[in-house]
Amino acid sequence: MYYGYGMDFAYLGIVVLSIVLGGITQAYINSQYKKWSRVPASTGRTGAQVARQMLDSEGAPNVGIGRVDGHLTDYYDPRDNNLHLSSENFEGGSVASVAVACHEAGHAVQTAKGYAMGKFRTALVPVVNFTQQIWIVVLVIGMALGLVGLTQLAVALFAFSVLFQLVTLPVEIDASKRAVKYLSTEGGAIDEKGARQVLTAAALTYVAAALISVLQLVYLMGRTDSRN
Repeated sequence: MYYGYGMDFAYLGIVVLSIVLGGITQAYINSQYKKWSRVPASTGRTGAQVARQMLDSEGAPNVGIGRVDGHLTDYYDPRDNNLHLSSENFEGGSVASVAVACHEAGHAVQTAKGYAMGKFRTALVPVVNFTQQIWIVVLVIGMALGLVGLTQLAVALFAFSVLFQLVTLPVEIDASKRAVKYLSTEGGAIDEKGARQVLTAAALTYVAAALISVLQLVYLMGRTDSRN
């Protein structure tokens, strides 16, 4: 990014850090998933089957389970109240498959039990969808016209994305804790160990994303203040 002073090395550093952290965390989760995808779960059931049992026993029996294309594209959608599991985790019976499926079931249980941070995150979704689309436009216009008020507004809009990233952390960690706790009682020691490693690796991707977002916000705030 440029501000009329030549290349901004601080921003370039953030970009490089985001690429490096993203690559490291993605490689780590892929390695952990690959490792534990070779280990059969002690339950002897598929990810979808174990997730179904977890949903039924944890107070979310009305949640459906379906398939979605792609690798590690699993998610829970509160709008249709369904788990969407990739084929490898829907029909796979490995520790990794069961861990991911139960993590998504954890999100459904959060919704069923009215988990406060989950409700807050869901409420932020439409706001963040809007602010993500316009903050950079407002920033560019503010910079081009030299309007400090607009640049400050752009930073405030971007702050909602940072807030969303920060709120996502406890939501994801809680869903993983629910999954590990369930597997520790319904599965076995190997299921608990593998699930903890796979889901910890996944959580690090959210930590990295939140860290980069915070650094970007601090950077933008600093540049805005320097132009006052």
